[in-house]
Amino acid sequence: MPVNLHFGADDLLRIRFAVSPLCETHEAVRTLRHADRHGYHTPWLRRMRETLAGLDLAPLWLFMPSSPPGGYTPDFLGRPPDTPMAGFDEELAQLRATDPALARAEMAKSLAGRPEAAESARGRAALADPARAVQELADVTERAWRALLAPDWPRLRALLEAEIAYRSRQLADGGLQRLFADLHPRLSWSGDTLTVRTRTDFAQMQDLDGRGVLLLPSAFVWPDVVSGFDPPWQPTVIYPARGIGGLWTEPETGPALARLLGANRAAVLAALDAPSTTTALAHRLGLAPSSVSGHLSVLRDAGLLASRRHGHQVLYERTPLGITLAGGG
Repeated sequence: MPVNLHFGADDLLRIRFAVSPLCETHEAVRTLRHADRHGYHTPWLRRMRETLAGLDLAPLWLFMPSSPPGGYTPDFLGRPPDTPMAGFDEELAQLRATDPALARAEMAKSLAGRPEAAESARGRAALADPARAVQELADVTERAWRALLAPDWPRLRALLEAEIAYRSRQLADGGLQRLFADLHPRLSWSGDTLTVRTRTDFAQMQDLDGRGVLLLPSAFVWPDVVSGFDPPWQPTVIYPARGIGGLWTEPETGPALARLLGANRAAVLAALDAPSTTTALAHRLGLAPSSVSGHLSVLRDAGLLASRRHGHQVLYERTPLGITLAGGG
């Protein structure tokens, strides 16, 4: 059923993008629970099997209903970030500082309609001592981050930052109509209303009332799109980022391209199937950042790459000539 977000004049001035490692951590945990639905992440899921053996995620899963429609996860667990590129430690500190009264209200809402969860020992304990529950959930979230996402975060962050750069250009070129035209099949823009067709079993109309909306790309929310966050949170739409199909695949370099450019330089060109930073490429290829930086400079000077600044980072992407050469390699 749809969620209809009604924009006023002030809301149009408060549309923003952000990257949230905290949100991605919880979406990754949710992916583990629905592994059969997430074919794109099969290589990552296989890698995580041994890690999961020593990771107890039950406190989080209690508040992540496994059978939508109708499920609600407490908003405080993945609260909208205040800054465009928040760090995990910063977001975790905000989670730990959640008002226990707010946490209890949201946990009770999550457990409502699920008697077996509400009446379980863990459910009763959470509602009886929400302050303790918040700290336990933060502890589990931190362990999940360290085990599941932190080793791959440079790759994930590069994907999400490239997505924001691409969508920002769409917004600049064609406004909201262009932005929402292909953001996700379940999103549509008409007049002053953004319609989000979610997996819930009820329809909503929400006036943004000057709060605007946060657009949060995610590697793990696919194939869904999620909308929610009642006050005091900013309304947020979490949607799948472009390029997740190749997220876990390693670049393949043809022998002809390697002979032409050298093995490492060819690998750098092949790896740029989406805009990326020097650090992310170095992590993906297992090369020193200084070496990757040198290869990027040579490829850019040869007209095979272009670079642009995004925030405090520089993103590299292939030019049409670079795309042709990489495809023919």
